[in-house]
Amino acid sequence: MPTALACSTDPDLFFAESPGDVTRAKALCQDCPARAACLADALDRGEPWGVWGGELFLNGVVVRDKRARGRPRKSELCLSLFGAS
Repeated sequence: MPTALACSTDPDLFFAESPGDVTRAKALCQDCPARAACLADALDRGEPWGVWGGELFLNGVVVRDKRARGRPRKSELCLSLFGAS
């Protein structure tokens, strides 16, 4: 009997708002046998958001990390603008 894909056991996790849940969803994809096909299909369909094939889509674009809601901390903003010293 085939095993269930991780995305079918908790589908809401793959559309989560919290960065921690998004990280968990991406981790579940790492060993999924359908990962490559899932990502390719999501790219073909132009998925607007969610975790697909271990990648996070926001506004139809693959992004590395999900930022927490609200304004970034000043230290994070400075690091992104000026880099590490």
